[in-house]
Amino acid sequence: MSALTIRGLDDETRARLRVQAAQHGRSMEAEVRAIIQAAVAPPAPSHGFGSRIHALFADLDDSELELPPRDEAPRAAEFEL
Repeated sequence: MSALTIRGLDDETRARLRVQAAQHGRSMEAEVRAIIQAAVAPPAPSHGFGSRIHALFADLDDSELELPPRDEAPRAAEFEL
């Protein structure tokens, strides 16, 4: 773990930080850690996994995909050995 000293913090900012920490039930040090971690965290993906998969295949033309006709109705898989 490393230590970080913040100099030149004005009294008003320190007081607001103390109040915010109390509202979140944390010490001032824990509040500063949470603020810094949130500030440098990687951005959350704007789309979910399914949306990203869909985007990969969205440009495909359905007419290019030829499926053979079904000769029989679908049936449940059998898992017996």
